Amino acid sequence: MKFSVNWLREFVELPAKIEDLAELLTFAGVEIEDIEERGGNFDNVVIGQIKESAQHPNADRLSVTQVDDGSGQIRQIVCGAKNYKVGDKIPVALPGANLPNGLKIKVSKLRGVESQGMLCSPSELKLSADSDGLLILSPDAKIGEPFGSLVRPDTILDVEITPNRGDLLSHLGLAREIAALTGKPIKAAAVSNDSLDLNGAIKISALGECPFYSLRRIENVKVGPSPDWLRAKLEAAGMRAINNIVDISNFVMLEMGQPTHAFDADKLKGAVQVRLARDDEKFLALDGKTYSLTTRDLVIADQERAIGIGGVMGGEDTGVSETTRNILLEAAYFLPASIRRTARGLNLPSDASYRFERGVDPMGIMPASERATKLMQEIAGGSPAKHADATGEFPTAPVDVSLRYQRSNELLGIEIQPSTVDKILHGFGLTKITATSDGATWKIPSYRVDLRREVDLIEEVIRAHGVDKVPVADRSRFTPLSEADRIADFENSVRERLVSLGIFEARTSSLVSRSVMPAEKAIELRNPLSEDHVALRTNVVRGLLDVLARNLNAGAASVRLFELGNIFTQPNADEKRALGFAFAGASSSRPHWRGHARRQLDFFDLKGAIESLHIPRLNFRRTENSGLAIAAEILSGENVIGLAGQLSSARAAEFGANSPVFVAQMVLDSLVSLGDDEKNFAEIERFPSVTRDIAMLIPEKLSHDEIMRMIFTAKEPLLSEVQLFDLFQDKNSIEAGRKSVAYTLTYRDKNRTLTNDEVTVVHGRIREKLRSELGAELRE
Repeated sequence: MKFSVNWLREFVELPAKIEDLAELLTFAGVEIEDIEERGGNFDNVVIGQIKESAQHPNADRLSVTQVDDGSGQIRQIVCGAKNYKVGDKIPVALPGANLPNGLKIKVSKLRGVESQGMLCSPSELKLSADSDGLLILSPDAKIGEPFGSLVRPDTILDVEITPNRGDLLSHLGLAREIAALTGKPIKAAAVSNDSLDLNGAIKISALGECPFYSLRRIENVKVGPSPDWLRAKLEAAGMRAINNIVDISNFVMLEMGQPTHAFDADKLKGAVQVRLARDDEKFLALDGKTYSLTTRDLVIADQERAIGIGGVMGGEDTGVSETTRNILLEAAYFLPASIRRTARGLNLPSDASYRFERGVDPMGIMPASERATKLMQEIAGGSPAKHADATGEFPTAPVDVSLRYQRSNELLGIEIQPSTVDKILHGFGLTKITATSDGATWKIPSYRVDLRREVDLIEEVIRAHGVDKVPVADRSRFTPLSEADRIADFENSVRERLVSLGIFEARTSSLVSRSVMPAEKAIELRNPLSEDHVALRTNVVRGLLDVLARNLNAGAASVRLFELGNIFTQPNADEKRALGFAFAGASSSRPHWRGHARRQLDFFDLKGAIESLHIPRLNFRRTENSGLAIAAEILSGENVIGLAGQLSSARAAEFGANSPVFVAQMVLDSLVSLGDDEKNFAEIERFPSVTRDIAMLIPEKLSHDEIMRMIFTAKEPLLSEVQLFDLFQDKNSIEAGRKSVAYTLTYRDKNRTLTNDEVTVVHGRIREKLRSELGAELRE
């Protein structure tokens, strides 16, 4: 949000240097993004009046105007804006002017017509970012006077406001913050808050979305241009002047943080009501667009139609125009979640919704209404009703919060005297209710709904005291290893192992589209941002497949991806961390120089990546899965920790793959609890090994793991290693239902060289065990 320094000075005494103010706020957590100087240098820019306007003969979007610049001669200027009318007063840049935005003005021809200057927009004079039309001046501006006489030099602060600090979205709010940080008094004028008539004339059928609503009738207003001081303040904050009624509403919002809205009272039909919209109810908004509403959208309506979307935007049919004579001024409190849902759902953000979404001050609603009413009385000559009609109740005040001085010192690492703590909190608008020897209980002001816990008050203390006053030695301390640290270290080790294998890490959204939601049985959001993000994913594989598809479509020959991300399981959306894989294409993206043909990635490439994680007692067990052509459970011992497999050809084709696609997912929480395989270290062997092979025919369903377990259950001390080196299946040469496997067994003794005879004896016992217990047919 943009803040005028001149405007802020009306509320609080500021530091002498703007740089000091920016540093003060930034150190307190209110970041200043930019500082901009405006006004003061408008040489050769004067106030002019448009006397005539005609269509450009050679350009549909240009006009040829005749402008009185006070010199006694009419000046011809070509203009592209459409927001003016004959008689308007505007800033005129004469030939020779150097505008603040860098433009140099000279006499020139535009599409064959001479232009003797330029009519200026606010952006060209760097008064605001508005470049949609000319800057229309007050009718009271004097023709021929330097434009600089209307513009007081100012400094504009572009401030980044965090979502929890809705109280800072006004000049009064930022001034309160500055006053608390500097110890200076705030100069805000008190406005009464008692002129309410709770007569029930306004009906609220959606109290959950709108707890409080008020309307004040103001009659006999004269709608017209705003005075220069009001226009200047709006433009300094980046807003465009429209007419005095709308400008006053915007001015009060920028000054006090409470949005208001003016309806043309004569265009309403019957009593006003606050209700939820009807399904597919149509609404023509002030931006000229028609919106289709749902039963979750809050509207302000008369007896016939919706006249406003509550807290977002008013309707074009009941908006203030030059013919308006009587208005109803709205001031209300809307539930932040309701406003956020509607503004996002309709893609209709506004300055009002921006503030309502973050929560406005309930105790500032009627003061803002009275402030706007008095300005309309002064500027537009209106006659306000004595009381405002209101319905509902103000939201509950923030709960009281207790602060312990010793706890504050322990958390901050420095000692701050209780009297200093009390002074700081008083400066932020808190009121001490009760006090003890160790602390106090504080009443939170209505505009600081972000202060809910003891640590929130401690944060306020250190913000005002100064983080820079915390000694450097206390800013970094060793802390014991926490569970969060252990999980983070484990995930980093997983990433390092997989990346070292040439597998790329992907990051995808935890939200899935509506088209994906039914198939994935994803958990639907109550307030989705868009149709592409309507539900919480239940697995990471789907997102990886979308990434795989994009890479394959871009021509990638080999794609190997993994992702560490959150998933949400049914039925309660329990959040878990998961590790997913997606492989497709060739085993290498480039051919080898020795000319070996590239092979396609297969299940064992995926299996090898999983084995690289050193999961204790890792095993794979075939299973059935409707989504996979080949499926295997991933086990650690007897515990199932994930699923791996190959997509069916039809499913793979949906993602643009013309080769097999392999996927896997494991719940990372279970992997963390398993820990790592034990690391065993041994000295380099000094004596040679002896190897013998075993080839055998075995039942086709017998797994490699079962054979390995059988060999090692023999518990032969000389056996050190077993390696599968051949697998052969051929219906023509091998009996149906059987397969041929061959293993190399390595024997070694740590203390001596083995003899051929003793190896033969041990090897024979293992062969016999395989034959007798597994039914293996040994092949010589």
